Amino acid sequence: MREQQVRHDVTVVGGGLAGVCAAIAAARLGRSVALINNRPVLGGNSSSEIRVWVVGATAHGRNHFARETGIMGELFVENQYRNPEGNPYYWDAVVLDAVRAEPLISLYLNTDVREVSAADGRIESVTGWTMGSELLTTFTSPVFLDCTGDGLVGALAGASFRVGREARSEYDEPWAPDVADEVTLGSTLLFYSKDAGEPVRFVPPSFTKDIAATSIPSRRVIRASDNGCAYWWIEFGGELDTVHDNEAIRDELWAVVYGIWDHIKNSGSFPGVENLTLEWVGAVPGKREYRRFVGDYVLTQHDVLGQTAFDDRVAFGGWSIDLHPPGGMYAQEEGAKQRYADGIYHIPYRILYSRNVTNLMMAGRNVSASHVAFGTTRVQATTAVMGEAAGTAAALAVAAGVPPRSVEVGELQRTLLRQDASIVGLPLVDPLDLASSASVSASGSLSSLAVEDGSSVWPLEADAGLVLPVHPSLPSLELLVDAAADTSLTLELYDPGPGQNYVPRSLVSSSTVPVPAGSKQWVRFDLSWAPSSARNAFVLVRAAPGVALYVADRPTPGVLSFTRRPLRPQDERPQPLREWTNRELLRRTFCFRSGSTEAFAPDRAVDGYLRPFAGPHLWVSSPSLPAWLQLSWPSPVTVGRVELIGDDDVDEDLINLHRHRTPFPVPPPLVRDYAVEALVSGAWVEVASVAGNRRRRRVHELAAPVTCDALRVVVTATNGAPAAHVVALRAYAP
Repeated sequence: MREQQVRHDVTVVGGGLAGVCAAIAAARLGRSVALINNRPVLGGNSSSEIRVWVVGATAHGRNHFARETGIMGELFVENQYRNPEGNPYYWDAVVLDAVRAEPLISLYLNTDVREVSAADGRIESVTGWTMGSELLTTFTSPVFLDCTGDGLVGALAGASFRVGREARSEYDEPWAPDVADEVTLGSTLLFYSKDAGEPVRFVPPSFTKDIAATSIPSRRVIRASDNGCAYWWIEFGGELDTVHDNEAIRDELWAVVYGIWDHIKNSGSFPGVENLTLEWVGAVPGKREYRRFVGDYVLTQHDVLGQTAFDDRVAFGGWSIDLHPPGGMYAQEEGAKQRYADGIYHIPYRILYSRNVTNLMMAGRNVSASHVAFGTTRVQATTAVMGEAAGTAAALAVAAGVPPRSVEVGELQRTLLRQDASIVGLPLVDPLDLASSASVSASGSLSSLAVEDGSSVWPLEADAGLVLPVHPSLPSLELLVDAAADTSLTLELYDPGPGQNYVPRSLVSSSTVPVPAGSKQWVRFDLSWAPSSARNAFVLVRAAPGVALYVADRPTPGVLSFTRRPLRPQDERPQPLREWTNRELLRRTFCFRSGSTEAFAPDRAVDGYLRPFAGPHLWVSSPSLPAWLQLSWPSPVTVGRVELIGDDDVDEDLINLHRHRTPFPVPPPLVRDYAVEALVSGAWVEVASVAGNRRRRRVHELAAPVTCDALRVVVTATNGAPAAHVVALRAYAP
């Protein structure tokens, strides 16, 4: 046996997406990082070993403009380019490449941390055994991050934690049980099948469970065509101990997986399965829940559904509160009970560090949340953005020589926003950004909103919705309509409330107008809405027999189109996010005219907002290229670094594996080819250029600082959009 001792600025234990993003974030801020994982591949539950979809705030497209940015966003966009088919092994490579791109990360795979040295509420070191190498390594650091999911490191260090469900009385959560218990969500094993091209028999192994003798066939959906996470409901162990009973849980899951396959192949209930064979069966249970550490704050159901606007917000989520019955796949209840907020919710910094172990941070499913709130924070893209926030805070804590609790929240938020991390509703105020003192101009801008080229009709059999940016006002709206007979049409204008919401909340006005029989006629509604600040408007068009709207088969910047679908009888009410869907209207727009707008003016690229919030917050050029966006100063400035954040369409629901396939390799609005030019002594000089870009955030360290009167980015091509889109343009001194 060999032994070694290593020291890093930050030690991250756990190589799931939370740990990966934490490690990358700290390394990019100049800290040396040990990233330790007890498996041979990174990615945790998303890896090829377990194969769980990476889902997050988009909630499978229910939330809008909600896809994560920052490091998780980079992984999504890169995977879409490399791996649109959702190959789990390609996803492994995307994650590994992202870690190996950071020279300050030392990666320790197959290394199981099982010893922690701690005293007086502080971790001194952790020790891990590397399987196959017979190597024992002791890791020391000023700050440690427990991103293990199960929370073993923090538990061994004496950190306060909870397991199971709190009583309803503790946080007054409607979804909590009357009496506290240790029930958790269970674990899952998944499987893949494929067509072998010839008949394949299946002889069930001895441990196969006869699922016909269980409630599974009558209570769960079994389809021969389903694969992987479509079988998320193969869940067991919530009434056991998901750690200490892990082996027994795995055996039961294996028995049921093979039982389901036996049912598909041999029951005679599934025609056309002769050529199907098992391609892959998981061997590592995907755990959902175990320890949850206690921080200076505990996130609750009220914070999620109430969308609490925390002053110390550092990330966001948007998945439903998604809780499963204790009996898992054997339960008589539905496999999941879900409740959505009206939009994405904020995550405070105070849930990412331990209240009693001073140098312990956590990210992942073990953060400081009640069991009910954990039902939404547990999903992987959300754990990833918490990981980036925790890794950033760890780097700042080390740099300042303070414990994580003492990190200055304003500086943490500024640092995260500089890195394009997932924070909503908080603008970056950066005194170092020279763009803040510049005047902004452009070759042209999208200055009016109108979609007039409808190619198909949409019968108004159900209520329809249209979300528009309002900046500065919405005096009127016209809709392109067919009417089979003389009738009337009612339109209601709603304020969605919080800037991250895209569902109707507060009624502003209502208007009913006569509509004569006829086709392709423009119907005008006077709205006269002039809110005190930029807003989203939700326009609800009431269902009308014999009336149809027109639809254009293209997206429109800042605009969303919806139809209304009834809630199921078992769904809690109200849940507008479940009612209003654009699934059939994805990348399509109802035909409308709303007049002039300043929502896409050049100065939107320097207003500090990096995501849509009560409006789109980006510059969109006139629909022709090349186009330029320019910063001008009253006196010369010296620039050493230029940063550009493009529009990767955060409304597009990307996914790492196989749930759906997005039809383009790179988001169309993302700038592809561009040059950065500086105005020096009256002449434009190119100082940087990019061709074939597929990244949202580009940082240009200039080979030599340039003193100039103006700076501009000239976009000559996008990845498919007809106009240039720029979310932010920044300039910094050397």
